[in-house]
Amino acid sequence: MVNDDMNEEEEEEEEEEEEEEEVEEVVDEQPLDIEASESFELDTPAERSGHIAVVDRNVMYVWGGYKNAQNHGFFDLYLPRSEIWTYNMESGVWTKHVAGGNLHTSMSGSCGVCVDGVLYLFGGHHARGNTNRIYRLPLRAPSLVWEEMTDLKGFPPSSKDKLGCWVQKNRLIFFGGYGYVVQGPHRGTFEYDESSSLVWDSPGRGWNNHIHILDLETLTWSQPITTGNAPSPRAAHACATVGNRGYVFGGRFKNYRLNDLHYIDLDTWEWHEMNVPQQCPAGRSWHSFTPVSSDHIFLFGGFTTERETLSDAWLYSVSQNEWKPFKHGHAQSPRLWHTACSGPDGEVFVFGGCANNLLSHHRAAHSNELLVFNVQPKSLVGFCMEAILQHRERLSSYWDCLPKPILHSLKQRMARVNTLGS
Repeated sequence: MVNDDMNEEEEEEEEEEEEEEEVEEVVDEQPLDIEASESFELDTPAERSGHIAVVDRNVMYVWGGYKNAQNHGFFDLYLPRSEIWTYNMESGVWTKHVAGGNLHTSMSGSCGVCVDGVLYLFGGHHARGNTNRIYRLPLRAPSLVWEEMTDLKGFPPSSKDKLGCWVQKNRLIFFGGYGYVVQGPHRGTFEYDESSSLVWDSPGRGWNNHIHILDLETLTWSQPITTGNAPSPRAAHACATVGNRGYVFGGRFKNYRLNDLHYIDLDTWEWHEMNVPQQCPAGRSWHSFTPVSSDHIFLFGGFTTERETLSDAWLYSVSQNEWKPFKHGHAQSPRLWHTACSGPDGEVFVFGGCANNLLSHHRAAHSNELLVFNVQPKSLVGFCMEAILQHRERLSSYWDCLPKPILHSLKQRMARVNTLGS
């Protein structure tokens, strides 16, 4: 949450990593938890940045983040903690839900992942700083109810936000972030941000390259012993899991936004830095890095050291260790601090984020637009669906012969076609 009326010195002291946190700091006399009132939009979620998005089956779930206050110069507002939006990737329909449970505050910069139909939410930044609480939200239950995971064994990560996560073998593996120094034993490096204690009487924060594992079967926190050269501490980076490899690209460390690419073997815990000899993306933070096949990861957007908001896209080939620019139709839609989710038919759905310089004195151009990138060829089923819809008047009498899952999917897509045509 931020007051737009800050001078250049304050803006540099809090500057983006504060980390990119000057977008959210709040003076002590402000209430603990200031939320936007429930969205007035009837059919689409509010514009936002710093939110999370995950996919379960063919539905994308969006939670959190923050948006501009209605009046310029007032504090920005977190989106309501009880509000969850779903996007059906087949029908193209947004639906608003109200979740119950004990989620204690609204946040931005949290880390959200989905495992076996359960959304896990860790960390984030709220009105009085960072947290290291973790929550679970069963997405396939009759109603959505947040549950704080309190009976965990082991030593948890520090309180932080803008971290990344890999998922493998029923384990959540968190990496990096920006937040408070760890109290107690830990493995990895913490780099103190000297400017962080100068603002709002903050206790001080910094960047880290810690790895923390949460085993979902034993409900135990642990840290692995890694080998190889670990990446530098960083935050606002992006992580992707491909097979038994956890990739991390870019992020911010001190005054630099990086373009290095590393992976860690999630079986042996050995770090590897990938030296890409040819063209590669510029350094950036607040980007997305989304696995789209067993061999490709899709990179979009972000924010450069020169404070440029990007709209470029790249495909990284794991087997070839090669970056290739990806041409698309959204070159006029730069984004940072957005989310990106892989769809069921080769698409990547990018939602929200900011379209201009989030750190400038200008009003942030938060977005609620959904950008769709067709990154991989459609499946044969997808092509058949399109053909059936294209000739639906001639073929509709045969639909009842189809298997129920395919018939349901066709009806969902049919509803979308009718909506777009109305």
